[in-house]
Amino acid sequence: MKLVQHAQILAYNPGITPSEGGLPGLDVLKKVMGSINLFGIIAAVGALAVSALVWAWGHHSGGHQAEANGKKGTVVAAGCALLLGAANGIVAFFSAMGTQVH
Repeated sequence: MKLVQHAQILAYNPGITPSEGGLPGLDVLKKVMGSINLFGIIAAVGALAVSALVWAWGHHSGGHQAEANGKKGTVVAAGCALLLGAANGIVAFFSAMGTQVH
């Protein structure tokens, strides 16, 4: 009997769906998140430039450790820029996938 009750509790649909306009300040929150995203992209550009300089300096000076760190920093900065630029699409994709779960 407990197993049936547990299954019924898990199968319960609370009927909650995302909707706009439910709380005040949604427009402000969207602007804040957009500004944070822009700040992150600008920081990624700076990190990419610094990492590329370290990579070039390490390569031309024979500093293998600096060259390797510059390469790693370049890849990390490029990955961050990719994720920040694709943030809306990634969240929209997984949100849409989540609506398919029943």
